[in-house]
Amino acid sequence: MRRARGGRRAAAAAVGAGERLQKVLSRAGIGSRRTVEDWIRAGRLTVNGAPASLGARIKDSDEVRLDGRTVHTAAPPHAPVFLCHRSPGEALRPPVHSEPVARAALLERLPRRAGRRFISITPMPRIDGGLELVTADGELAARLQRRAHALESEFSVRVRGELSEAQLQGVRAGELDRGRPLEVSRCEGAGGEASNRWYTLGVRGASGKAVRQLFERQGALVSRVLRTRLGEVALERSLGRGQFRELSAAELGGLLAEVPAGH
Repeated sequence: MRRARGGRRAAAAAVGAGERLQKVLSRAGIGSRRTVEDWIRAGRLTVNGAPASLGARIKDSDEVRLDGRTVHTAAPPHAPVFLCHRSPGEALRPPVHSEPVARAALLERLPRRAGRRFISITPMPRIDGGLELVTADGELAARLQRRAHALESEFSVRVRGELSEAQLQGVRAGELDRGRPLEVSRCEGAGGEASNRWYTLGVRGASGKAVRQLFERQGALVSRVLRTRLGEVALERSLGRGQFRELSAAELGGLLAEVPAGH
């Protein structure tokens, strides 16, 4: 009994001491937990004027600074998830260097009320495009990223020339250069023009980079990969390139639902 009461007192004391710094800053959309840990190791974060430690817990009244600048630790009151239709080659984020750009990066065009720093869920390579999901809620982003590995996605892949039956069988086998094979549910022709041919690929937990490798491993010359669906969330025809919309509660709930055992 003494040990049980002691454990409860320790738990209560931990609650009273606040939440871990990494969790608070991630939820506020400042940076991922791993990024915050890197900042702590580099001595870039302070709490009430003292260098932060990896085990630091903070309360609402604590002052947190990153590189000397005050960090607002309150989570956004409403941090929606946006479905974006990104054009191939379009930047998600502004360039690191200040070279001139014809149009603001996609994430810069999202409503400012939705957050200060957006996190992409399984981003596509810049050369490719299609469906992108982003949110300013760090905790929600982490949950969605974990779920994405178990969700089936659909991609449209454009290649030069028509794939042979042997090449299609190779794609369906899901073999990559390294690691576990991908779980491919289908790969079928979807028309084309001139020497280009489109193929629709259904695959579980694959990144855009892995999809390119999957086709190139069979000798295909890939010119474009577009993600058209993630789980039950799909790009609709009415959402043009460069446009975005907020996910509905039902769509978000479906993405976060429990996944089948083994995935």
